[in-house]
Amino acid sequence: MEIHAVAYDHPDAVELSDQVQAEYTSRFGYDDTTPQRPWHFEPPQGLYLLAYEDGVPVASGGWRAQDADDEGYRRGDAEVKRMYVVPEARGRGLARRILAALEDSARRAGRVRMVLETGIPLTEAIALYRSSGYVPTADFGPYRGHPDSAFFEKTL
Repeated sequence: MEIHAVAYDHPDAVELSDQVQAEYTSRFGYDDTTPQRPWHFEPPQGLYLLAYEDGVPVASGGWRAQDADDEGYRRGDAEVKRMYVVPEARGRGLARRILAALEDSARRAGRVRMVLETGIPLTEAIALYRSSGYVPTADFGPYRGHPDSAFFEKTL
């Protein structure tokens, strides 16, 4: 497996983003409406990664810089977005490898805290984040106060 930094609007990234949106719709009844733009994930203010197996994209994840605002972000935050592994590649540690690479990148970029929001029904995602050192935190971002959402942080 190889991990590559790509643009958020790279065709393979768009393909996996469409797949994760379809999964959200099937699990929640709606997709993620958080505004995301390609420039959000451009270094040094972010990064977007794809994992490839035999030339096929099988996992994704990114981070984007956030700073203190009225949505509950803090100065120096890096927000994790679009963590996803295709169903046939799950259970092999791909998400853990991408998450660790994102954390390293954010740390090198001077970010001090990783934050993320995930859906409460995504128990496998919550297990990954907890086992990677993330702890519950106050709500932030567009889903704060949403009953299906769980919020986590990790000091870098």
